[in-house]
Amino acid sequence: MTPIAWMAGASIVSWLVASRAVGADANPEVLYGMLAPLVVAVVSWIVIERTYRSNPDRLMRVMVEGLAVKAVFFGAYVAGMLRVFGLRPVPFVVSFTSYFIALHVTEAVFLRRLFKF
Repeated sequence: MTPIAWMAGASIVSWLVASRAVGADANPEVLYGMLAPLVVAVVSWIVIERTYRSNPDRLMRVMVEGLAVKAVFFGAYVAGMLRVFGLRPVPFVVSFTSYFIALHVTEAVFLRRLFKF
């Protein structure tokens, strides 16, 4: 399986499990807490893999630029979800933080594998 399939599959399954375990009280906050980290991880992985395959010397610059873009995006996303959509802060922040960390760790593992080839 590809890294994207692993990240998406694990995220969706964990969201379904969390929704089932906690019930309707967890949604839509858990879903929205998952969406942005998942989309960013998938896009980030596509950019990283393509850059590494075409020009490995540019990878560090691309990753640093990506970090800046991610910081701005995530700040706007969290603010928008809490203020504009009025999501409950605790379940959203717990979900967002959990997926953010888990998907970045997953990306790190896949980066390590990518660099071994």
